[in-house]
Amino acid sequence: MKMTKFLSLVVVLAFTVGPALSANLDIYPDPSQAKADLAAALKTAAATHKRVIVDFGGNWCGDCHVLDIYFHNTENRPILESNYVLVHVNVGRYDANLDLAQRYGIPLQKGVPALVVLSDKGKLVFSQKSGEFEKMGRMEPSSVTSFLVQWKPTKPGCSVTMVTC
Repeated sequence: MKMTKFLSLVVVLAFTVGPALSANLDIYPDPSQAKADLAAALKTAAATHKRVIVDFGGNWCGDCHVLDIYFHNTENRPILESNYVLVHVNVGRYDANLDLAQRYGIPLQKGVPALVVLSDKGKLVFSQKSGEFEKMGRMEPSSVTSFLVQWKPTKPGCSVTMVTC
């Protein structure tokens, strides 16, 4: 049963991830853009009262591509776009933007992708410590949905039981 599920996943990924990857191999911009991209994201977040997701990874990383696909699937895209500003930070081959990873407490030795969530004022809300997303190829899109819902900003007048705030 497990082998059947695995093979089914491989087939699905071959037809969905393959074309997506070939269309956009460069999710992560040049490492030198990270600080400017982060500053722009924080400015946008402050103006729109969204949180910032900082996604540390590299274009060579298959799991990073899967995470990006999951971020932008039909279920997650609306949650992402209405609550977050997404910034991709290129870590090169673990030799770039190490200062940003350290600033936000990201242990890159645990692998990428690694995520940070910042408030609209730039305050650290969440920092991935245990390599939770480094095996995205083995995870379901629902794990990204849970993450996005868990860390989205609380809107005034919303309660814990309201999911559509």
